[in-house]
Amino acid sequence: MDDAPSAPPGWYPAGEGERYWDGRAWTPHVRPPMAPPVAARDTHGLPHQVSGASWPPPGGGPPPVNAPVYITQVAPKSPALSVLASFFLPGLGSMINGDVAKGIGILVGYFISWVLVLVGIVGVFGFWVWGMVDAAEGARRWNARHGIIS
Repeated sequence: MDDAPSAPPGWYPAGEGERYWDGRAWTPHVRPPMAPPVAARDTHGLPHQVSGASWPPPGGGPPPVNAPVYITQVAPKSPALSVLASFFLPGLGSMINGDVAKGIGILVGYFISWVLVLVGIVGVFGFWVWGMVDAAEGARRWNARHGIIS
């Protein structure tokens, strides 16, 4: 029995694309090259691209145990923080969630309503509430698009 460590199953670089290692042997499955990974930082804080050797090697064999693994993570948006931001400045929560145009529209409508004084009181309240509701929903939509349950 072979006690040597083996790389886990997965896709590994192979020439111009990737090849699948099932944990024991290479399978016939291949896929075209992916986009280059986002630049990482070295120990000095300088950007560089992580690169690995081409696998499988000409003689075959398993991939290296320390083969590069690329993981993409995104931070979830907080509906509560978005609502709190819009509570103090209508539209700010929408801007934090990436809906900058909508956030600016809410903020401009809120300030125009203040200028209109008597008629604008309804608008001030309406834009203020709309900003908070849209901020919470925008954070939930952003999280859903990125596979985050909130």
